[in-house]
Amino acid sequence: MEEHRVRILAIEELTHDVKSFRVEKPAGYTFVPGQATEAALDHPRWRDEKRPFTFTSLNEWPQLEFTIKIYDDHQGVTQQLGKLNEGDHLMIHDVWGAIEYKGPGTFLAGGAGITPFIAIFRELNRQNALAGNTLYFSNRTDGDIILKDELEGYFGENVHHVITRQEDTRFERSFLDEAYIRANIRDFDQHFYVCGPEAFVEDLSGILERCGARPDAVVFEK
Repeated sequence: MEEHRVRILAIEELTHDVKSFRVEKPAGYTFVPGQATEAALDHPRWRDEKRPFTFTSLNEWPQLEFTIKIYDDHQGVTQQLGKLNEGDHLMIHDVWGAIEYKGPGTFLAGGAGITPFIAIFRELNRQNALAGNTLYFSNRTDGDIILKDELEGYFGENVHHVITRQEDTRFERSFLDEAYIRANIRDFDQHFYVCGPEAFVEDLSGILERCGARPDAVVFEK
């Protein structure tokens, strides 16, 4: 297995529980938007506790970037990641991933499930090729929306924030359930990209197929 020890160059708080980590990029290390690696803390207690994280940087960038939700209520890897500082190290491994852009379509993301899409959006923006894509982004509250300004800059009126638990939201108070999908999406003969918690992906994949989407046009991490 490929393994690299990389130094953390910068840490940025994006929301109350999401941080961006910029780390060194090993020589010859390449990936495509939507792919991920397994990462671990460079500490004897945690080095074997590998977790999958998606690259939110582009391959052309001089550093790697990960955008990670920190679970402070769990005594696990992300809680420990939240305690790291610039200059600390991570261990990263082989590149893998199944979320690949296949053409314009509708992206459906739940919470931190937006992360595999971020590099895809950045690459499409670099190529001036975002036209024809739409994003539906479900979060519990307005404050949970990751990179809200960046996403709105990319999509304009084609980004739809769907808020599930905040009564006084500035956005739409709803769920990405079957009623919402049928009311808001008219064309099911297109690509769909789905990422989020396992139940979110399973539910939406089933909903899309019942609405007429082709199974091979629904892209998600298998």
